[in-house]
Amino acid sequence: MQGVAARASQAAKLLPPPEGKLLIAAALLHDIGYAPGVRLTGFHSLDGARYLRTVGVPERLCALVAHHSCARIEAELRCLSVELAEWDDEATELRDALWWADMTTTPDGQPTNIHDRVTEIQQRYGPDDLVTMFIQRAEPELVAAVERTQARMRAAGVSHLEK
Repeated sequence: MQGVAARASQAAKLLPPPEGKLLIAAALLHDIGYAPGVRLTGFHSLDGARYLRTVGVPERLCALVAHHSCARIEAELRCLSVELAEWDDEATELRDALWWADMTTTPDGQPTNIHDRVTEIQQRYGPDDLVTMFIQRAEPELVAAVERTQARMRAAGVSHLEK
Protein backbone atom coordinates (compact mmCIF):
# COMPACT_ATOMS: atom_id res chain seq x y z
CA MET A 1 0.00 0.00 0.00
CA GLN A 2 1.34 3.42 -0.87
CA GLY A 3 0.36 7.05 -1.19
CA VAL A 4 -2.94 8.27 0.19
CA ALA A 5 -3.99 4.77 1.27
CA ALA A 6 -0.78 4.35 3.27
CA ARG A 7 -1.41 7.65 5.00
CA ALA A 8 -4.99 6.59 5.67
CA SER A 9 -3.78 3.36 7.26
CA GLN A 10 -1.86 5.47 9.78
CA ALA A 11 -4.95 7.52 10.64
CA ALA A 12 -7.12 4.38 10.71
CA LYS A 13 -5.50 3.56 14.05
CA LEU A 14 -7.58 6.40 15.53
CA LEU A 15 -10.86 4.75 14.59
CA PRO A 16 -12.73 1.58 15.53
CA PRO A 17 -11.81 -1.24 13.09
CA PRO A 18 -14.88 -0.98 10.82
CA GLU A 19 -14.37 2.78 10.50
CA GLY A 20 -10.65 2.33 9.88
CA LYS A 21 -11.36 -0.10 7.06
CA LEU A 22 -13.84 2.34 5.56
CA LEU A 23 -11.21 5.10 5.71
CA ILE A 24 -8.70 2.95 3.85
CA ALA A 25 -11.31 1.99 1.24
CA ALA A 26 -12.20 5.65 0.71
CA ALA A 27 -8.52 6.52 0.36
CA LEU A 28 -8.03 3.80 -2.23
CA LEU A 29 -11.06 4.94 -4.24
CA HIS A 30 -11.12 8.71 -3.73
CA ASP A 31 -9.67 9.59 -7.15
CA ILE A 32 -11.43 6.91 -9.23
CA GLY A 33 -13.38 9.67 -10.97
CA TYR A 34 -10.28 10.56 -12.99
CA ALA A 35 -10.34 7.17 -14.74
CA PRO A 36 -11.32 7.04 -18.40
CA GLY A 37 -14.79 5.58 -18.67
CA VAL A 38 -15.69 6.91 -15.22
CA ARG A 39 -15.13 10.58 -15.99
CA LEU A 40 -18.38 12.19 -17.13
CA THR A 41 -18.68 15.73 -15.76
CA GLY A 42 -14.95 16.39 -15.32
CA PHE A 43 -15.49 16.78 -11.56
CA HIS A 44 -13.71 13.69 -10.29
CA SER A 45 -15.30 13.60 -6.84
CA LEU A 46 -18.80 13.50 -8.29
CA ASP A 47 -17.90 11.21 -11.18
CA GLY A 48 -16.21 8.76 -8.84
CA ALA A 49 -19.09 8.67 -6.36
CA ARG A 50 -21.65 8.16 -9.11
CA TYR A 51 -19.61 5.35 -10.63
CA LEU A 52 -19.17 3.63 -7.28
CA ARG A 53 -22.92 3.80 -6.71
CA THR A 54 -23.55 2.07 -10.05
CA VAL A 55 -21.32 -0.86 -9.08
CA GLY A 56 -23.05 -1.31 -5.72
CA VAL A 57 -20.60 0.34 -3.32
CA PRO A 58 -22.24 1.32 -0.01
CA GLU A 59 -23.64 4.85 0.03
CA ARG A 60 -21.44 6.01 2.91
CA LEU A 61 -18.31 5.13 0.95
CA CYS A 62 -19.74 6.90 -2.10
CA ALA A 63 -20.39 9.97 0.07
CA LEU A 64 -16.83 10.00 1.39
CA VAL A 65 -15.51 9.88 -2.18
CA ALA A 66 -17.98 12.56 -3.28
CA HIS A 67 -16.98 14.96 -0.52
CA HIS A 68 -13.27 14.23 -0.19
CA SER A 69 -10.99 17.19 0.37
CA CYS A 70 -13.65 19.88 0.55
CA ALA A 71 -15.26 19.00 -2.78
CA ARG A 72 -18.25 21.17 -1.88
CA ILE A 73 -16.30 24.28 -2.85
CA GLU A 74 -15.17 22.87 -6.18
CA ALA A 75 -18.76 21.79 -6.87
CA GLU A 76 -19.89 25.39 -6.32
CA LEU A 77 -17.31 26.67 -8.80
CA ARG A 78 -18.37 24.03 -11.34
CA CYS A 79 -22.10 24.72 -10.80
CA LEU A 80 -22.52 21.11 -9.64
CA SER A 81 -23.63 21.71 -6.05
CA VAL A 82 -27.07 20.22 -6.63
CA GLU A 83 -25.50 17.07 -8.08
CA LEU A 84 -23.01 16.74 -5.21
CA ALA A 85 -25.87 17.14 -2.75
CA GLU A 86 -26.91 13.57 -3.67
CA TRP A 87 -24.60 12.73 -0.75
CA ASP A 88 -24.13 14.30 2.67
CA ASP A 89 -20.72 15.41 3.88
CA GLU A 90 -20.51 13.60 7.19
CA ALA A 91 -17.97 16.00 8.78
CA THR A 92 -16.63 13.31 11.14
CA GLU A 93 -13.19 12.26 12.36
CA LEU A 94 -13.16 9.69 9.57
CA ARG A 95 -13.87 12.38 6.97
CA ASP A 96 -11.15 14.62 8.44
CA ALA A 97 -8.70 11.70 8.33
CA LEU A 98 -9.46 11.13 4.63
CA TRP A 99 -8.86 14.82 3.91
CA TRP A 100 -5.63 14.64 5.95
CA ALA A 101 -4.41 11.61 4.00
CA ASP A 102 -5.14 13.28 0.65
CA MET A 103 -3.76 16.69 1.59
CA THR A 104 -0.53 15.37 3.11
CA THR A 105 0.44 13.16 0.17
CA THR A 106 2.13 14.36 -3.01
CA PRO A 107 0.89 13.24 -6.43
CA ASP A 108 3.73 10.70 -6.51
CA GLY A 109 2.73 9.26 -3.12
CA GLN A 110 5.26 10.91 -0.82
CA PRO A 111 4.39 12.48 2.55
CA THR A 112 4.15 16.25 2.58
CA ASN A 113 2.50 18.96 4.65
CA ILE A 114 -0.73 20.76 3.90
CA HIS A 115 0.92 24.07 2.99
CA ASP A 116 3.33 22.54 0.48
CA ARG A 117 0.48 20.47 -0.97
CA VAL A 118 -1.67 23.54 -1.54
CA THR A 119 1.27 25.30 -3.18
CA GLU A 120 1.97 22.27 -5.38
CA ILE A 121 -1.66 22.16 -6.57
CA GLN A 122 -1.62 25.86 -7.43
CA GLN A 123 1.63 25.51 -9.35
CA ARG A 124 0.48 22.40 -11.21
CA TYR A 125 -2.78 23.96 -12.38
CA GLY A 126 -1.67 27.56 -12.85
CA PRO A 127 -3.11 30.84 -11.62
CA ASP A 128 -6.21 30.96 -13.84
CA ASP A 129 -7.43 27.38 -13.43
CA LEU A 130 -10.66 26.54 -11.60
CA VAL A 131 -8.77 24.03 -9.42
CA THR A 132 -6.46 26.82 -8.25
CA MET A 133 -9.47 28.96 -7.33
CA PHE A 134 -10.95 25.98 -5.52
CA ILE A 135 -7.82 25.19 -3.48
CA GLN A 136 -7.43 28.83 -2.46
CA ARG A 137 -11.02 28.95 -1.19
CA ALA A 138 -10.86 25.51 0.42
CA GLU A 139 -7.50 25.99 2.13
CA PRO A 140 -8.85 27.14 5.53
CA GLU A 141 -11.18 24.13 5.80
CA LEU A 142 -8.51 21.73 4.57
CA VAL A 143 -5.94 23.09 7.03
CA ALA A 144 -8.46 22.80 9.87
CA ALA A 145 -9.22 19.14 9.02
CA VAL A 146 -5.51 18.33 8.76
CA GLU A 147 -4.77 20.05 12.07
CA ARG A 148 -7.65 18.26 13.84
CA THR A 149 -6.44 14.89 12.55
CA GLN A 150 -2.83 15.57 13.50
CA ALA A 151 -3.90 16.64 16.99
CA ARG A 152 -5.88 13.38 17.34
CA MET A 153 -2.86 11.40 16.13
CA ARG A 154 -0.55 13.12 18.60
CA ALA A 155 -2.99 12.55 21.46
CA ALA A 156 -3.25 8.87 20.56
CA GLY A 157 0.50 8.46 20.11
CA VAL A 158 0.12 7.64 16.41
CA SER A 159 3.12 8.79 14.38
CA HIS A 160 2.66 10.63 11.13
CA LEU A 161 5.54 11.63 8.92
CA GLU A 162 5.54 14.93 7.14
CA LYS A 163 7.93 16.44 4.71
